[in-house]
Amino acid sequence: VGARGSLNLFRYESGGRELRFTASYTEEIERKVVFSYTDPAFRNGRYALTFGGSFFKNATSRFFGIGQDTTLGDQTNYTAREVRANWKFGVYLNEVTQIAVGERYREVRVQKGATDLPFSAQEFPEVVGMLGAAILGHRATFHYDTRDSLVVPTVGSQVTAYAELNQNLRNGDHPVYSRYGLEVKKLFPSDSKRLILVVRGELQTTFGTEVPFYERSSLGGQNNLRGYGVDRFIDNHLAALSVEERIHVMRIRVTNVIADFELAPFIDAGTVFPSFSSLSSRQFHDYKITPGIGFRGIVRPNIVGRLDYGYSTEGGAVFAGLDFPF
Repeated sequence: VGARGSLNLFRYESGGRELRFTASYTEEIERKVVFSYTDPAFRNGRYALTFGGSFFKNATSRFFGIGQDTTLGDQTNYTAREVRANWKFGVYLNEVTQIAVGERYREVRVQKGATDLPFSAQEFPEVVGMLGAAILGHRATFHYDTRDSLVVPTVGSQVTAYAELNQNLRNGDHPVYSRYGLEVKKLFPSDSKRLILVVRGELQTTFGTEVPFYERSSLGGQNNLRGYGVDRFIDNHLAALSVEERIHVMRIRVTNVIADFELAPFIDAGTVFPSFSSLSSRQFHDYKITPGIGFRGIVRPNIVGRLDYGYSTEGGAVFAGLDFPF
């Protein structure tokens, strides 16, 4: 795709308020513009507000087919051209509990990719979503959060559950489908907080007759099963577990800024499945498992930079980001 130029603007304020704008332009195909605003203490802490939008073209997207048993030889490539917009408004019931509602719009076009791999739409023409989609989604979310920080927590737990009703505006026969999710996180710090064990469990479900493949549950990427690329395994439902030990290794001061550095060995496990009856028959060896190591740089209270490497039977993957994976 050639050389790339990018612009990144971030503004962090007290109370967790955050504004992000990123843009990039690549010589061939790839483009990206992303904007987001988050205020977890809107109107003196009574509400939470998030909204944003993006446009991007990712010319290296991969699709292997549907299911847990797809192989590396099934790999195909496409360009994901997407327009997204979202908003979310939450009301605090007390200091640790929030009920939120929101909507999202996602428009997807599947175009020819930038690699020598077969074109996904030609290899899998029967898969729902290859002809594109325009998704309008409505979500209700329950949050329970006792962590001591939204960005750099060291203790506490978090539970998030959601129900989402979606409509594919480009599907006249079976446009409606639903998605549900449950995520539970728990941090176990040592007395000095130089060692923090973090455990995260996740369950996602999708129900509908014709759900685009990029709207189904998926494993792989920077937040789960980190030894595989983004959306490596796709199916109706997923179950995943991650365990990570965050180990403080040093603290340095640079121009009056204190930065902490951590090592984070981890192990991710998970499976995707078409129905819950098939999950009950799964054995331990049916789950994908990826060990790895993470490197973290932290400037409290608002900034986390990370680089994670996960190993898998397909060679592994590296991910970088400006937050914790969970």
